[in-house]
Amino acid sequence: MSIFRTQDGVNLYYKDWGQGQPILFSHGWPLNADMWDVQMNFFAERNYRTIAFDRRGFGRSDQPWQGYDYNTFTSDLHALIEYLQLSDIILIGFSMGGGEVSRYISTYGSKRIKALILLGSITPILRKTNRYTYGVEPSVFDNIKKHLFKDRAQFIKDFADLFYGNSNNTGHKISQGILTHMLNMALLASLKATVDCVTAFSETNFSADLEKIDVPTLIIHGSGDQIVPYKSTSKMAHKQIKSSMLKIYEGAPHGFTVTHQDSLNKDLLEFLAKIK
Repeated sequence: MSIFRTQDGVNLYYKDWGQGQPILFSHGWPLNADMWDVQMNFFAERNYRTIAFDRRGFGRSDQPWQGYDYNTFTSDLHALIEYLQLSDIILIGFSMGGGEVSRYISTYGSKRIKALILLGSITPILRKTNRYTYGVEPSVFDNIKKHLFKDRAQFIKDFADLFYGNSNNTGHKISQGILTHMLNMALLASLKATVDCVTAFSETNFSADLEKIDVPTLIIHGSGDQIVPYKSTSKMAHKQIKSSMLKIYEGAPHGFTVTHQDSLNKDLLEFLAKIK
């Protein structure tokens, strides 16, 4: 397997397909790099180098007891970029991965980054606070962690229906195979990483990070997203990122990388053509 080592000695798995300008993908919770296979294959066939990795604690990467916070995730991402000596990168982050790629630019600058793409991202803030009243109620995340400890497999199985819109009336029906694939990806992760990441993605404020983004940015979100509501995340992120474009997929669920993969690939290609 392709492995790189982080600054604190954790071994992380990555996949690296094709040749050309690099597109680096950061996956969502509770998934791993395999969520990107369709997009990676699509762009590798069109002369891009596509790279995705399993976040610490997930997939084929090591499962340390610590380090499930965004400063560490960002350091891990930087270690991969340094290891592969990447430049002129298109950074793509989905859901919790949107926070990771945003903080990367805020922390390490945009010298190596050509553009940023945020898909169904949790940025700027996911959780409701006294100062940010648009977010999701804290009790939702407490309930998620409770159910993960009680019966993680059943929780993820039920969560997959909501993730892909099978449990609402959006008309997006996903095959049993896709639902099983999601469950398989999720159960490769450690319980510790799965639970700690709920705290990380629900409580981290990325507002200051978004203010520092200075590369062309495309933001895409589904209006039918019942996990990361677009009005309190991507709509707000668009206002904070100076050079951003916002595209809403009407009725699309959180998992629109699957339900709307053809539209997504088309929109990403058009965006990449504009920034060449």
